[in-house]
Amino acid sequence: METKLFFYTGTGNSFWTAKKLSLLLHDAETVSMALNLSGRIIADAEKIGFVFPVHIWGIPAPVIDFLNRLDMDPEKYYFAVAVNAGQVAATLIQLEKLLQQKHVKLSSGFSVCLPSNYIPWGGAEAPAKQKKKFSATLDKINCIASSVRAKEEKPPERGPFWQNILFSAIYRMTFERVPRMDKPFYADAKCTSCGICEKICPAHNIDLVDGKPAWQHRCEQCFACLQWCPEEAIQYGKGTVKRKRYRHPEITLKEMLACVPGKNRLS
Repeated sequence: METKLFFYTGTGNSFWTAKKLSLLLHDAETVSMALNLSGRIIADAEKIGFVFPVHIWGIPAPVIDFLNRLDMDPEKYYFAVAVNAGQVAATLIQLEKLLQQKHVKLSSGFSVCLPSNYIPWGGAEAPAKQKKKFSATLDKINCIASSVRAKEEKPPERGPFWQNILFSAIYRMTFERVPRMDKPFYADAKCTSCGICEKICPAHNIDLVDGKPAWQHRCEQCFACLQWCPEEAIQYGKGTVKRKRYRHPEITLKEMLACVPGKNRLS
């Protein structure tokens, strides 16, 4: 195996990006980070890629945990793709520093912009706008694949200086609080107790109690539970009731459930 792509996903953007990139890299394998929740991880490939969403302008905690458990070889080529809604900020710089602590180099880091799933700030974009972003991202993925095939070394992409300073500070201030940011979640009267929210959560943050979801304060703010609810019964505060949901249109629920640990998969 020449290339291995590790991805973390909530509503499918990073999964879709990893799938498209793996096709262009030919001899590449995609592996969900959520399927590797404990123990050491060995990557038996010459090129190692990380595809993950930007959460609150930084690296999600499960991705950091995954990287800390990954055996790394300074002789290998490491690259990353940070999926965001338009503000990558200093996320890839953060990753570069994290890898430096493990004595390896981030040879290249890329930012791709896809529709936002952060529904507290607004519902899904219009389909035409989404389609435009998908098209632009496919062009970017082609460029990324060319760079990776050639093992090019490029500085990680970043946002404007002010964004890097301000948003990085917000990331640091909120990082420890994220697990308890699930307090505004609730299921309304449309809930049918189907259990999809429990199954799809990559953080194992939801238990069904008397048939209704109960959040356990291990949240990662990926919004998979809300966005994949077939009845749109899960809300976050008072503002999401009438907002359009978003999940990547080319990723299926069955595919997503295969990205999380076995006990959560569909039979």
